[in-house]
Amino acid sequence: MKSAFLFPGQGSQYVGMLHDLPNNKEVKEIIEVATDLLKVKISDLDNETALRKTKAVQLSLLICGVASFEIFKQERAIPDYVAGHSVGAFSAAVASGVLSFEDALKIVSLRGELMETFYDSGFGMGVVLGLDESKLQQIVEQVHSDLQPVYVSNRNAPTQLTISGSINGIQKVIDFSQRAGAMSAKLLNVSTPSHCPLFDEVSYELLKALNEVEINRPKIPYSSNLRARLLRRGEDIKEDLAFSISRPVLWHDATNVLYENGVRLFIEIPPKEVLSKLAMNAFPESRCMAVSKSGFDDCIYILQN
Repeated sequence: MKSAFLFPGQGSQYVGMLHDLPNNKEVKEIIEVATDLLKVKISDLDNETALRKTKAVQLSLLICGVASFEIFKQERAIPDYVAGHSVGAFSAAVASGVLSFEDALKIVSLRGELMETFYDSGFGMGVVLGLDESKLQQIVEQVHSDLQPVYVSNRNAPTQLTISGSINGIQKVIDFSQRAGAMSAKLLNVSTPSHCPLFDEVSYELLKALNEVEINRPKIPYSSNLRARLLRRGEDIKEDLAFSISRPVLWHDATNVLYENGVRLFIEIPPKEVLSKLAMNAFPESRCMAVSKSGFDDCIYILQN
């Protein structure tokens, strides 16, 4: 049975997430590396105040993802594929051997800073459930303008879609979506308009930074946010990491590629269980687990047997 690790992105964070990691050698080593490089007290990254900032959220998710992977690696419990949602792609890239953890820390730190700098107020994201992409796109096109830009961003499931842009534009799309029969439409607790053209400049800055670090051929095939295909060249993954912030995340398609390649065991790396629930709904005949719910020991046992 082929397996895949799913690394979550922004929205999965919670207060104390790093403190809930096992107190073992692998986690301590990752925390030490992050402390030395970032020159901050890592235990302060996941408090309520810090997690109001995009940079702290993204660094916390990266540290959590890589530390968790190291626990599996120590037990020689390695998946056949990896995929990461949004910033979770950086954890997936480290797990696959494309980026060093140190370089990923630098790039993700820059990513968070740039996102906060470009749009610090009046912008964000929303989520719409129960409308297909074609219908939502029609609504977005009616609302979108230079003064209130709004875009369809993440395709988490065929009828679970996110929108990004100005709060005014998002709110109008939400109102129209509810009238059009959406099961749910609401603002997300996200302060930046991720995965849309408003972040084109951020993508090019990230590409410059990624061009300055060592990019390796992946040891584990990586399913792309941007292209929804398996990537086996480091250069392709570099572009995926840079440009997915300004393009929609094709998450449903990326996991469908994994399924088509024989994956029947999906394991979501901490924190939470957002991606494993999406996989469970999309592929009900597969086994979908979340470390945050099942624990490391059970997930390792299932992966090894």
